[in-house]
Amino acid sequence: MNKYIFESERLILRVFEPEDVKYLERIWGDEEVMGLCAGATPHEMLPKVIEYYARCQEEKGLSVYAVVEKVSGIVIGTAGFNVKDSLEKVELIYHFAKSYWGRGYASEAGSACVDVAKSNNSALCLFASADPTNKSSLRILEKIGFEFKGLQWFDDTNQEEPYYEMVIKDKNSDIMNKN
Repeated sequence: MNKYIFESERLILRVFEPEDVKYLERIWGDEEVMGLCAGATPHEMLPKVIEYYARCQEEKGLSVYAVVEKVSGIVIGTAGFNVKDSLEKVELIYHFAKSYWGRGYASEAGSACVDVAKSNNSALCLFASADPTNKSSLRILEKIGFEFKGLQWFDDTNQEEPYYEMVIKDKNSDIMNKN
């Protein structure tokens, strides 16, 4: 399996490796980082999460990825796609270690993920949401081209959140191109 997914100006997106657990403790394991999401992931669950996302990449061609800062070679965040049953509609997510907030990495990684989705011939629509108080994340979604669709209830965070979408490929485009 090719672990390298995408390279941007300052970042590399790649499939998770087992040794990434030490970095994910500062991201998904950090209550402050994950406080506006569904909460921190317990340390003992992180290896299982890594395995799940690696399997998702193998089986579906899209996943959540390790975001590596080129200059340091360190995993500074995660970005990619929560893929449920099909690729028709997938969720864009991104999380970064607190020490890397405010440097434009989330915008860069989010934009890279959009490029990855566009190159995947199966993805039709991306969606994303953020805590209503997380103004930075909401600005990022708009900056990288997502369209605000309204408020939507999310069970994992137990609240209504601003909901965004981006059409990657029109479902009817293949049919229209054949005519």
